[in-house]
Amino acid sequence: MFGKFSLNKKGNSELPAVNPSELSRIPEHVAIIMDGNGRWAQRRGLPRIAGHREAMKTVKRITAEAQHLGVKVLTLYTFSTENWKRPKAEVDFLMKLPEQFLHSYLVELKKNNVQVQVMGDLSIIPEHTLLAVNQAISETKNNSGLILNFALNYGSYAELTQAIKRIAQDVLDRKLAIDAIDVQAVSARLLNPELPAPDLLIRTGGELRLSNFMLWQLAYTELYFTDVYWPDFAEEDLRQAIHSFSERQRRYGGLNGGGTK
Repeated sequence: MFGKFSLNKKGNSELPAVNPSELSRIPEHVAIIMDGNGRWAQRRGLPRIAGHREAMKTVKRITAEAQHLGVKVLTLYTFSTENWKRPKAEVDFLMKLPEQFLHSYLVELKKNNVQVQVMGDLSIIPEHTLLAVNQAISETKNNSGLILNFALNYGSYAELTQAIKRIAQDVLDRKLAIDAIDVQAVSARLLNPELPAPDLLIRTGGELRLSNFMLWQLAYTELYFTDVYWPDFAEEDLRQAIHSFSERQRRYGGLNGGGTK
């Protein structure tokens, strides 16, 4: 079962302030579905791409705040395998964003000891985007601070399908016995298997779905939904989500007190 979720129907200006010292537990891994960029722009009479451009500033702020609070891994759903269905002009712009973001902030990320990782199928990513991503990965690979993990051209169906294919091939090659196929065997063949499963998933923009995002890894993740559009998502909103997380008891299918983190 999925962990319980919170739904915040307020805008961030109405939320009571949360002091970082009030946060009793900090999730090790926070994953975010960054939703609402286009609607943020349209409400202001702007083209949708203006919302995506503004979203980069939010990524910078939330990355810094997550690191300040002690989060170890921050995974951001940047571009899904389904996003190719959007208008070509918007897709082309979205494919430029990683390059623009990393060009603007890579020096700062390196200075702050952030390690950049990517999960997804990069085989059809434009070369200019791929070059920027690979440069960021290479130049931050030895950093030991926050892991900033971009889910780029990522879809959980594709990830699980590839994991099944790897297992099938390993069985055919006699590298894996059928009786040895278990949760660990599947997890080891997913993307970025060295990362822990997310403790907290945040989705902005008011939608209440997972949108093909880390379906295997989110099995016992605590879910937090907010109406706040991603460009408006502030440091205080992140603290509110983590405050909600810190008040929950995680049972992992057990009884009270069993398996809490």
